[in-house]
Amino acid sequence: MHYPQDAQVMPALAAAHLLRASGARLLTGRTVTEVLRRPDGTVRGVRTDRGDLHAPAVVNAAGTWGGDLAARAGVRLPVLPRRGFVLVTEPLPPRIRHKVYAADYVADVASDSAALQTSPVVEGTAAGPVLIGASRERVGFDRTVSLPALRALAAGATRLFPFLAGVRAVRTYAGFRPYLPTTSRRSARPPRPGLLHACGHEGAGVGLAAGTGRLIAQALTGAPPDLDPTPFRPDRFAEEDT
Repeated sequence: MHYPQDAQVMPALAAAHLLRASGARLLTGRTVTEVLRRPDGTVRGVRTDRGDLHAPAVVNAAGTWGGDLAARAGVRLPVLPRRGFVLVTEPLPPRIRHKVYAADYVADVASDSAALQTSPVVEGTAAGPVLIGASRERVGFDRTVSLPALRALAAGATRLFPFLAGVRAVRTYAGFRPYLPTTSRRSARPPRPGLLHACGHEGAGVGLAAGTGRLIAQALTGAPPDLDPTPFRPDRFAEEDT
């Protein structure tokens, strides 16, 4: 499949530019210990290890730790870490000009399996190194390097691009995707007024961030949403979902 509008973005740099353009005030080095609520249960801010921050609404954009933050407000949001590795090759002349992935990648993304799953995803970069993924497994926040996962990534990449067999991998890195189980059951707990959740995108957070941000902004301002948010309500998860 060829996507003519396929583009790349460096997530950390993009976030820095968006933050600067927004004019928002950034407070770092703080840990949220509690979500503050009024007697009627409405959220009114957060308590941190360096004092309280009051606001008419709180947006939970804590990524893989979104479930922990939701729990501080008495909301059950079963966000789980899904570990993935990426192999980075030595710099190469431009040969891979588009992201290329095998069809089973789509199935792996949608899978609820906790076991190790690998499907080749190969992407060139402007600086020369080639990025090789993708692996998925639910092992908590374990950052231990998995040689079976790395071997599977290398084997999958060389099946797509045989010339990579003679290329050196110079490093690898790991991350945790904010995975949410798929479910249509309902919990008895209603959503917490004033608390909005912008997490649980698994590996598509960068691509879905702009649309998610727009929906959150519409919810905060009372504007008509571009997309019905009902299917994404946190109370769609039943108590037994893990």
